Amino acid sequence: MNTVIEKTGETDIDMQIIRQAAAIIQKGGLVAFPTETVYGLGANALDEEAAKKIYAAKGRPSDNPLIVHIADPGMLNPLIKEIPPVAEKLMKKFWPGPMTLIFRKSAAVPKQTTGGLDTVAVRYPSNPIALALIREAGVPIAAPSGNLSGKPSPTEGEHIIEDMNGRIDMIIDGGTVGMGLESTIIDVTETPPMILRPGFITKEMLEEAIGEVDVDPAVLHKPQDGLKPKAPGMKYRHYAPMADYQIYRGETKKVAEAIIHAANEKAARGFKTGIITVDEHLNLYSEQLRSDVLVVSIGNLKNPETIANHLFKVLRNFDKENAAYIFGEAFSEDHVGQAIMNRLTKAAGYQVIDL
Repeated sequence: MNTVIEKTGETDIDMQIIRQAAAIIQKGGLVAFPTETVYGLGANALDEEAAKKIYAAKGRPSDNPLIVHIADPGMLNPLIKEIPPVAEKLMKKFWPGPMTLIFRKSAAVPKQTTGGLDTVAVRYPSNPIALALIREAGVPIAAPSGNLSGKPSPTEGEHIIEDMNGRIDMIIDGGTVGMGLESTIIDVTETPPMILRPGFITKEMLEEAIGEVDVDPAVLHKPQDGLKPKAPGMKYRHYAPMADYQIYRGETKKVAEAIIHAANEKAARGFKTGIITVDEHLNLYSEQLRSDVLVVSIGNLKNPETIANHLFKVLRNFDKENAAYIFGEAFSEDHVGQAIMNRLTKAAGYQVIDL
């Protein structure tokens, strides 16, 4: 397939590009576009054949639900059976923005979009390019992250082109996204509401808005066999680099010593090996480590948002280096740290070593 690739900025949107992309969506085609979180792979959410194309392009299991994107709260009502009062509070507080809510779906939404479920995940993004596309298309757009299934999510135009060029009709390259971490997903069909995927809107922020909130056990622990996922990323290995990735958790110096030992051993055997750390710990890897081990900082502990923003880019860069093994540190699970560790733990295939 010949994929059309066009560039546009958020502040000076080229509406000719948007109209071209909207026409593709209306005809049942696929368009990748930036959101404020990561790049999405979009199709008409109400067209079951278009939804099937998303799964095929990504190599995504068909029971993994898609998130439906809207560009106005008025687009929500036809998609769902009801808006619970708790959802109204969350929508008023956090929409538009990086929050996805799970509702009971209406008959208008095909089960090909919802992974066979009777619920639907809906988000109202804040990215101007995404909003312009949805409005011009005139339909809600189902859009999971635009990576090949299992790979790290795309946070730059280069990433989405790497994964989707030749697989879909069009890519809108909007440069680097602002957040770099997918939306928080909250199931408002449960009482109390339940976080199914953490993100920049944290548990603390949600509790301040609506009171008690639960967290699904699959957020930081390996899901049980037979789980039917209610949200993206709950069941399958996600965000994963090609390398074997292991996370070490414990006292900082002990973790560094264990990582250095493991990395040196793999590198001595001729394997391309990398280490993921943070700015504050780079000095711990300056001695005793082989010079052919690649050490990368993922961000700054004093500003965990930088870690979230760089996370997928760092994992993708290790793929470019053809790393066979990656060893990394665990981070605090407070606030946005829960979202960071959710992604890293899944990327590592739950290989977390406690020291």
